[in-house]
Amino acid sequence: MSILFVLIPLGLALLGLAIWGFIWAVNNDQFEDLDQAAHSILFDDDPVAPEAPDRPGDESS
Repeated sequence: MSILFVLIPLGLALLGLAIWGFIWAVNNDQFEDLDQAAHSILFDDDPVAPEAPDRPGDESS
């Protein structure tokens, strides 16, 4: 029964922390654009061509 004197304040403190975190996230625009990150994975980045290594004696350019 005495453990309730620890668990109830601890639970209320965690609840307050969760509410504070949610309010912080809303105020800092963390939920502003939820679709961009989900759609960005569908589009490939432009491929970058690797540079050809310089070979001695190769005068083809």
